Amino acid sequence: MDILLIFLIILGVVVLALAVIDIFLFRKVSQSHKKIDVLLEKGNIKDFKDIFLSQNARHESLASDLEKAFSKIENLENLCETTIRKVGVIRFNPFNDMGGNQSFIIAMLDNKNDGFIISSLFVNDGNRVYTKAVKNGRSEHALSPQEIEAVEKAINLK
Repeated sequence: MDILLIFLIILGVVVLALAVIDIFLFRKVSQSHKKIDVLLEKGNIKDFKDIFLSQNARHESLASDLEKAFSKIENLENLCETTIRKVGVIRFNPFNDMGGNQSFIIAMLDNKNDGFIISSLFVNDGNRVYTKAVKNGRSEHALSPQEIEAVEKAINLK
């Protein structure tokens, strides 16, 4: 009988402790609900529908901006195909009696190896400048060894 009495006393203490914990938690939850109700009355917390709609509108705006950005990137990629991207420069001395490598050739090509060559020959009485068109890395006009070297240098640029 003594064990049964001790067991009932311990059981009563546990039930009493659980009741005290339950009351404490109930008061805390009740206080939290009151704080949330105050925030709802002041309009600080939106309901789920408002949050969802605002996030959906933001998502649509970002999707539109992203689509515009991809379109601009595609336009830039297309533009880059026809812009000068490769340059080959050669300096040389066409005449042994003049000092320095003052003559030069510049080959300027796009991604398809289309472009032009500018040749500048420095001579005794001045400077001569010539240009030749290049299509697919070749020219309709005869090219000097230096012009060929400049075109090859531009084409082989990595």
